Amino acid sequence: MMQHRNQAQKICLGILLVAVAFSVRAFARKTVKDFRTWPAGASPEEIGQKVAERFLSAPHPGAPKSIAYPESVAWYGALGFAQASRDLALADQLVRRFDPLFTTESNLVPAPDHVDHTVFGIVPLEIYIETKQKKYLDLGLPIADKQWNDPRPDGLTAQTRMWIDDMYMITMIQLEAYRATGNPEYLDRAALEMSTYLDKLQQPNGLFYHAPDAPFFWGRGNGWVAAGMAEMLRSLPPNHPDRARILASYRKMMASLLQFQSRDGMWRQLIDDPEAWPETSSTAMFTFAMVTGVENGWLARTKYAPAARRGWLGLASYLNPQGDLRNVCAGTGKGTTRQYYLDRPRLTGDLHAQAPLLWSATALLRSSASH
Repeated sequence: MMQHRNQAQKICLGILLVAVAFSVRAFARKTVKDFRTWPAGASPEEIGQKVAERFLSAPHPGAPKSIAYPESVAWYGALGFAQASRDLALADQLVRRFDPLFTTESNLVPAPDHVDHTVFGIVPLEIYIETKQKKYLDLGLPIADKQWNDPRPDGLTAQTRMWIDDMYMITMIQLEAYRATGNPEYLDRAALEMSTYLDKLQQPNGLFYHAPDAPFFWGRGNGWVAAGMAEMLRSLPPNHPDRARILASYRKMMASLLQFQSRDGMWRQLIDDPEAWPETSSTAMFTFAMVTGVENGWLARTKYAPAARRGWLGLASYLNPQGDLRNVCAGTGKGTTRQYYLDRPRLTGDLHAQAPLLWSATALLRSSASH
């Protein structure tokens, strides 16, 4: 009798183990599907294509005296999307859009005298990374070098101003120079800048003030931080002395963002203010940062993949048929009151949001390709 009972127990245990294994596999498949299966019209392929084509349809919006940073980061996003989607025709169009800057449109190349101008260098550097044509490196690399022509005594660039926007603007040009050349000096510059800003601006709740004298958790400002850290962690090797510091701050920020995401997937103009309006540029940046973290194993897939998916679907609901996102906060300097941020104009189709939407589409395609 005892032998039969033990045998029955072993059979039950075996069935239980098989059931658990099946459940784990099924759950893993479900979480992978968070980034692979989408409602009609909401896939990263469809949305990314629409937004990239929209970018190409309006060269140099606003007839600027020189190319402004929103165009630079959108161009970078479109190039990344073309690569991730293996769209050679789109990639070629984006490069041909750039080539007049060597000749007839050379007056539009910004002087690298400010973070908002210097970030332009990520575009020729990204084109070089993808095409290996030296003329793009010869244009982009001196821009990265000039940013550190006259560094401060603490080793930071003279362009340092302690605004959270800089945690993307400064670090990205140096990261792209590193990615293009493999020279660790560029990576070390970016990591030093990022670590210093983290020490100065990250608050106990994981979020960031716009500046030391602007104590508000502005959505897009925090978005620049999130995206900048995600991009940096993609390039920092495991043994880099600043990696652990940056990764810890990134995870702390992502955990905080989970608490403030709205049920519709959106984040707000002031992240912690329930009366603030849903804002698309910050939502796109946070979505990019979370997808990238899940893709690379820095964030728990079970917790963050569903949040990133909600963010993407929330953004899709704000995209009009022309490929323009609504509810984009206008360009914003630091403010001294809550009302200043709440009253900022809400734009449609502004590149501040179009750019990170392309980054997010690219990250989602990378994630799908890796599983």
